[in-house]
Parts: sequence; C-alpha cells; structure tokens
Amino acid sequence: MVTIIGFTLRQTHEGKEFYSLTLQGGIEMVKSKVSDRYYATLKKCSITSTFDEATCKASIGEKLSGSIQKQSCEPYTYIVKETGEILELNYRWAYVPEGATIEEAIFEGVPQEASHNAKHENAFNLI
Repeated sequence: MVTIIGFTLRQTHEGKEFYSLTLQGGIEMVKSKVSDRYYATLKKCSITSTFDEATCKASIGEKLSGSIQKQSCEPYTYIVKETGEILELNYRWAYVPEGATIEEAIFEGVPQEASHNAKHENAFNLI
C-alpha cells in the first residue's frame, strides 16, 4: 500500500503545467552496509496526474494498492540537501500497481511488438 502525501506543480518541456502526486510507501527496515545495524526508512516517488489543484489537495491521504520499487535508469547527479554531497545514481523509485511487475509498469502503453522486444532486450537492466 502507498499513500498520497503531497503534490507539486510541474511544467513540460513545451511549457504546459500539470500536477504530480507524491507517493510514500510504508516503513521498511534496512540494514546499513557501513554499521551493519538496521534503520527505518520510507520510499517516496512521484507520478504524473491529470488532476487540478483542488483534486490533488483532496487526494492527500488516499491509499493506493501497490508498492514503490527501484527502477534502473540513465545515471544522473543528485545532491544530498543536508550535507551537500554529490552522488551519481543510476536508479529511481517508481510506483508499481498491485499485481504488476516493475517491467509491466515500465512498458505499459507501449505497442505489443515493441514492448515484447524491449522487454527481452532490457530485462537484465531491471530490478
């Protein structure tokens, strides 16, 4: 289960405005590679929407079936706000509806033949 916790006004490359919803998963316990101790964390991601601002506000707190999973992507630079540390990441967090796989979530809406070929060519890149 994931929860809608907020929204952001964004703009396409063409200048058209839209709202994205911020989703948050449940608490997860992760073992530190450095200290070998466990800590609690939450996964977050955003998804685009066709909602107006009022609908976005009304959606906060809504629960959606599914999870937030790691998805491979092209490397990008990320700056840790608290420390200023610059990281290069090659993944992002993505919402995956209940019953779907990350692969299905990525290729949903792609024409069947293109989807089939891309799935087999890129399957090794997916987590």
